[in-house]
Amino acid sequence: MTSLRSGLLKLNLNSTPVDTRKWQLALEYSGIGMWEYDAAANRVYFSEGSKKIIGVTDPLFGSNVDAWNERVHPEDRLRYFSNFQDHLTGKVEMYENEHRVRCEDGSYKWIRDRGKIVEWDANNNPMRIIGTHTDITKQKQFENKINESLLVATEHNNKLKNFAHIVTHNLRQHTANFESLLEFYDDTNNPIEKEEIMSHLRTLSTSLTQTISNLHEIVNVQSNKSQSTKKIYIADAIDRVLEVLDIFITENNATIYNNIPKKLFLYYNCSYFESIIQNLLSNAIKYKHPDRDPIISIDFEFNQDEFELSITDNGIGIDLEKFGDDIFGLYKTFHRNSDAEGVGLYLIKNQIESYGGSIKVNSKVNVGTTFTIIGQNKKV
Repeated sequence: MTSLRSGLLKLNLNSTPVDTRKWQLALEYSGIGMWEYDAAANRVYFSEGSKKIIGVTDPLFGSNVDAWNERVHPEDRLRYFSNFQDHLTGKVEMYENEHRVRCEDGSYKWIRDRGKIVEWDANNNPMRIIGTHTDITKQKQFENKINESLLVATEHNNKLKNFAHIVTHNLRQHTANFESLLEFYDDTNNPIEKEEIMSHLRTLSTSLTQTISNLHEIVNVQSNKSQSTKKIYIADAIDRVLEVLDIFITENNATIYNNIPKKLFLYYNCSYFESIIQNLLSNAIKYKHPDRDPIISIDFEFNQDEFELSITDNGIGIDLEKFGDDIFGLYKTFHRNSDAEGVGLYLIKNQIESYGGSIKVNSKVNVGTTFTIIGQNKKV
């Protein structure tokens, strides 16, 4: 039966009876070509319409039963042969396939290929198969444009959702800090303590202003096709995050080791970088072990054009066998914290991947967790 598929040649109008040529011509005027497989002659006859679609003028085109097959795009051949075989074996009543065919000028056109067995021999083997070719190139191009538009729309929608989560997640920490400081202010009558709290509030206000500025930068980044980067001194960027988290760190008696050399830098989007670090550090403190104070270490190393930044804690850890596939899923939570929303790690992953990076996690329950960010250190 292999030769059957090999023999998808087209009808030769000069070899067909006059009464059949009328409807063949009608099909060809509509841009549809015809083909007929003749088992006795072991060939396929192409109509002029089929040959015209791919720009063939050779009157002998089709004498080689693989003439059409050899022009089918390599990526389409497996399904092309499979669909035809399904008809030969009776799995489907009619053969139908869409594939790309190489034209005489080297370009490819999309063809909808249909056919059906119309005659069998005494042993129930196909003797004649008749089919049609329709050029659907413009239809495919239109479909591709629609799909591209849908992808763009989906991407913009995801960016909008991502930004909304970033705003909510990042500003919540500032709100919590303000609330804590105001409570301390109301609880004390000591002028010195009040002045110290006011100093913290001023610092927090400055930090909030910077966060809002960073969020505005994210909007600009998301609005542009090119994602801008700039030179970031890593230790300084982390120190700015630690200032934002100062109250939270103090309340939880956490110790954070910033092991990044002062002169070490990379090219990245500053807003995304600080947001990623803030979220990872917040989680490391939030999910501390109940029997010990949080100890967090931040380390960094280069590997050719890549960098690896790791944040290691001694918290309660994550059961990777149970939750490993859902760690970075939106609204996925793994602990019983009342304020856990399953947003932070989702944001982190999306922000890192938006710059062509990746993140991996290594964790052991009741021992601790290490998140490692792998990214490209390239100036864009």
